[in-house]
Amino acid sequence: MIIFDEERPSDSPFVERIWRSHSERGGSFLSIAESRSEMVVTRRYGKITLTVRGPETKATPLGDCPADGEWLGIRLKLGAFLPHLPARTLVDATVTLPEATRNSFWLGGSAWQFPDYDNADTFVDWLVREGLLVREPVVGAALQGQLKDLSLRSMQRRFLQATGVTHSAARQIERARYATLLLKQGVSILDTIHEAGYFDQPHMTRSLKYFIGQTPAQIIGKSWTEQLSFLYKTMPFC
Repeated sequence: MIIFDEERPSDSPFVERIWRSHSERGGSFLSIAESRSEMVVTRRYGKITLTVRGPETKATPLGDCPADGEWLGIRLKLGAFLPHLPARTLVDATVTLPEATRNSFWLGGSAWQFPDYDNADTFVDWLVREGLLVREPVVGAALQGQLKDLSLRSMQRRFLQATGVTHSAARQIERARYATLLLKQGVSILDTIHEAGYFDQPHMTRSLKYFIGQTPAQIIGKSWTEQLSFLYKTMPFC
């Protein structure tokens, strides 16, 4: 079972949230859909790795989670990406960066020290300064509905290039995550349908089954033993 120890927002315009967790024992784990990419540092049995995870377009059972592990996650804002790893190649995929030394990894032709929870923001700042982490401003404008001098086709193309998913897919994923959060907080199914913007209960059920891997009844119920990946407090976007 994975225990999420801490999570906090970041002051960086490139990062949405930083989190850390550990596992106490093995157990089944369900990775739910995610529109954003993240960098994850894994520590297990004295070995450290940094993996870049791309967006996940559907719920994916991962089998038993590894025991005795520690993880640090740097969840990027939608539209932030590493140019060396094009977003389209990371959809439903991960890339583990090559090890340089026991405490560092290779990125952009240089060796970088693995970040920790306390210096993650500084680590991100250095990546940005070196041009190894960039962002597409059109994505933020699209999320806020503030596009002015850009055609819909151009917005969609740049959104897909920066994030690896379409604006529509990202919106559907975030709506499903928001609905799941509401249900876990005790909001009724009918109120969740209205609040999250679904047409009716079958519409929400199909969405949650695909993106979250559980029906509304399973999310509410206490008998479901498969652990979901961490849900952040979030709101759906346009």
